[in-house]
Order: sequence, then C-alpha cells, then structure tokens
Amino acid sequence: MADQPVSSVPVAPAGLSRRAQRFVETEGIRVRRPDIRRHRDAWIEHGVPAAEIERAAAFQDRWGGLALPPAPFYEGGPRILDADCPEEMPAEGWSFPAGGCRVSMAYSFAIGPDGAFGIDAFQWTPLHANTDGWVESLALAAHARRWATTVTRVKRKAVDALDLGAFEPVPEVQGVTDSWWRGKDSLIAVYRGEAVGLDAPQCLEAHIYGGLDEWGLYGG
Repeated sequence: MADQPVSSVPVAPAGLSRRAQRFVETEGIRVRRPDIRRHRDAWIEHGVPAAEIERAAAFQDRWGGLALPPAPFYEGGPRILDADCPEEMPAEGWSFPAGGCRVSMAYSFAIGPDGAFGIDAFQWTPLHANTDGWVESLALAAHARRWATTVTRVKRKAVDALDLGAFEPVPEVQGVTDSWWRGKDSLIAVYRGEAVGLDAPQCLEAHIYGGLDEWGLYGG
C-alpha cells in the first residue's frame, strides 16, 4: 500500500484533554507517514512477532507524522512521532521507536512493552504511561510558560528537596518517571528520566512555574 498524503493541519487524536487538543491542532503539523504494514512479511521473517508489528502500526495510525514544538527537556524530544521496526529488549520485552531525536543523543525515544512512552538508554526508562501522557506534558509546559509570572529551574539535590506536600499530581500527564504537580498558584514539572535512564543524578531537573491563576493552573 502506498503512503497516504495527509493534510498538514493535524486533528488531535481522541482522548486528550482540551488543552492538549488545542496544542496539537494549533502548534503541531502533520507530514506524510509511511505505511509500516508493508514491511510486515519481511519483519516476520526476521523474527518480529505479528502482534508487535500491529502494535507499532496502531501507534503509527494514531501518532505517526505528528511534529510538535520542542519539549522543555530531553533536548527537545522527538522531531516527528513515528514508529519503525520493533526490537526486543533483553529481559524487558518488545519496544519500537517513537520518533527520531532532534539532536545526537545517548538514548532514543521508544514505546515499551506495556505501551509506555520513554527513553531507551543504559536501561529502559518509561517517562509516561503512554504517548498521550507525553503530549499532555508538552501541552502543559507550553501553557504554563505562557501564563507563569516566574519560571525557575532547579537541579540535582535541590529537586529532591522540593516540598510537594501541598501539591497534587496532575493526572493527565500519566507520569511514571517524570511527573507534574499542581499547587495553589504554581505547577512543578519533575524530570527524572535522564537521571534514571543514564544513571546520572546530575541530570535530575525540575521546572517551577509560579504566579499562576486558575486558568494558568488548569487551562481547560
């Protein structure tokens, strides 16, 4: 089957928050996405299970060809969300690429055996429970930057010293290693993925968005 042309104006996949839908449809673009099912027979001959090929194809149907603005961490994140040939991770199961990095990096972005969006470095490190959570985190970061009166970055031990007792987790980002926290007038994004995946505590970082009103805290 030939690659299908698509409109450059994306339609947000179902299930996202209204904030994330707006982000995808106003800030994202769509490019042509390859039909990876045409590689199915060749991949099966090389030992890739059919179920893993279909899982990658389902990701491609939902997210393939979507280019979003850079993430505030992970060197900007994937250039374009795209699936490719699934690969077996020792002791973990099967994963497949989630899109190429924007720059040369020590890890790749991948979708893990349980559908989590994460990085494959020295160890597989899920960032969010699924790709929806990753996109929600991008949308929330863009929203918070726009409405915050202060943005503070803290690193290393200062991240673990943050008092989150008065904060609640932001559920839509479906955090695993990374997490977002909502307080009475601020949002905090905690990025632990590189610290865990690269075994590099110096990479631990958090972004604090302060001075937010109710719209800044929730934004739809």
